[in-house]
Amino acid sequence: MPISLYNSLTRRTEPFVPLDPARVTMYLCGPTVYNYVHIGNARGPVVFDVLARLLRRHYPQVVYARNITDVEDKINAAALAEGVPISIITERYALAYREDMAGLGIAPPDLEPHATAHIGAIIAMNEALIAGGHAYAAEGHVLFDVGSYPDYGALSGRDTEELIAGARVEIAPYKKNPTDFVLWKPSTPELAGWDSPWGRGRPGWHIECSAMCAAQLGETIDIHAGGVDLLFPHHENEIAQSTCAHGGKTFARWWMHNGMLTFDGRKMSKSLGNVLLVHELLKLHPPEALRLRLLSGHYRQPLDWSDGAIQQSVSTLDGWYRVLRDLADVAIDASRLPVPAAVEAALCDDLNTPLALAELAVLADAARQYGTPAAKADLLGGGALLGLLQQDPEAWFKHSGGVHVDAAQVEALLEARRVARSARDFARADAIRDELAAMGVVIEDGAQGTRWSIAKA
Repeated sequence: MPISLYNSLTRRTEPFVPLDPARVTMYLCGPTVYNYVHIGNARGPVVFDVLARLLRRHYPQVVYARNITDVEDKINAAALAEGVPISIITERYALAYREDMAGLGIAPPDLEPHATAHIGAIIAMNEALIAGGHAYAAEGHVLFDVGSYPDYGALSGRDTEELIAGARVEIAPYKKNPTDFVLWKPSTPELAGWDSPWGRGRPGWHIECSAMCAAQLGETIDIHAGGVDLLFPHHENEIAQSTCAHGGKTFARWWMHNGMLTFDGRKMSKSLGNVLLVHELLKLHPPEALRLRLLSGHYRQPLDWSDGAIQQSVSTLDGWYRVLRDLADVAIDASRLPVPAAVEAALCDDLNTPLALAELAVLADAARQYGTPAAKADLLGGGALLGLLQQDPEAWFKHSGGVHVDAAQVEALLEARRVARSARDFARADAIRDELAAMGVVIEDGAQGTRWSIAKA
C-alpha cells in the first residue's frame, strides 16, 4: 500500500515517492552531546524509528542517518568547566545517548556521522558558498548572506523583515545584514579549533548538518526530520546553505517535524524544574511503556507527559502481554511474522501511530478471544512494526524499571505459600502474600496456577 507523508515545506500530505526507490535516504538531526538528553529529545528518534521500519518494508534499501553534534558552544563550556578536552565530554554523552535510545527500543541508525569527522567537508562547503557569492569572510568569521537566497523563509513562512523586527538574530558589526548567520567562527586558544583559510576556528551549528548530510547521503535526500523546534532557524538555514552550495539542487524533498512534549500541560524547561531525563526515566519505569507513550499521540501534535499517562501505558502493555502469556503454548513461526493490513495502513497514512495502536488493541482482543496461531502472529507482527511486544511476556511481568527482586526468593516464597494453602494454613499463606507485596511482587491465582509479576511504577 502507498505511503503518504506530511511535508512541512509544502504544508500538505503527499504520496511518498523517493528519488531512487532502490536507495531511500533519511536524515534525523541528532543530539548535541554535552549532557544527558531529556524525554522530549527522544520523541523524534522513536517516531522516526517507526518510519524507518515502515520504509524498510516497502523499499529494498533505506539509508538512515542520525548525526552526533560533537562540537558546539555548550560542549566547549562543559569541557572548560571540567578542564578536559571536548572529546571526553562528547564520548561520554554520545555513549549515554546510544544506551538511552537502545533502552527505548530504537534501532541504531545505518549511519552516525560526527561533526568533528567532517571538518574538511564543512570547510569545503564554506569555500563553495563564498565562491558562489552566498557567503563572505569577516573578522575570522564566515557568514551566509541571507539576501543572496531569495527563497529564504519558505520552510518557516517568515520573511527577513519579520526576522529583523523580532527575531533570533545576532547583531554584530561584521555582518552585512542582521539576518546573516555564522558558518565558521574563530576559536580562542582554550577552545576547540581547526585550521582553515579564515584562521583557526570551528564550524557554526547549521552547516555541520548540511555537510554531514551531503557527505553521507548525497546532495539531495528524500527525508529530513527533526523536532518542530528545529524548523527555524536550523532547518531554514540548512536549506539555504545546502541549496546554494550545490548549485540550486533541492536539499531535502520531504521535511518532517515532530511536535513538542509538555509536562502536565506546561512546556518542559529547566527553570520550571520539569525536565525529565531519559537516563533517569529508564530506571523508574518500564522502557517499553515510555516508548508506547511517545507513540500514543500523532507525531505532528504536541504530547503531554505525566505520571498518569505512563501508568496508562503500563496498564495497556500489561493487558497485551497477559494475552501473549496466556498463549505461550501456541506455536508460531516467529521469524516470519505477518504485518496486519490495518496496522500498516494506519502508518502509511502520515505515520498515524494512535490509529495503529488502536488497531493493535483490536488484534489483542482477537488473540484473547480466539487463541489461534494466526491471531497471536498478527498481534506480534503488528507490535513489531511499532517496536512493541518484542520481549518475552514473563520478562515483562518480572522486570520493572524501579523494582528489583530475587526471582529465586520469590519462587521459594510461592512454594511455601502453596504448601501453607495445602495445609489450610491460610494465615501463613496470607502472610507470605503480604511479604511478597512488600517486595513489590503481585501474585495471581488462576487455572494455570500462581503467576507473579512486579508492580510497575
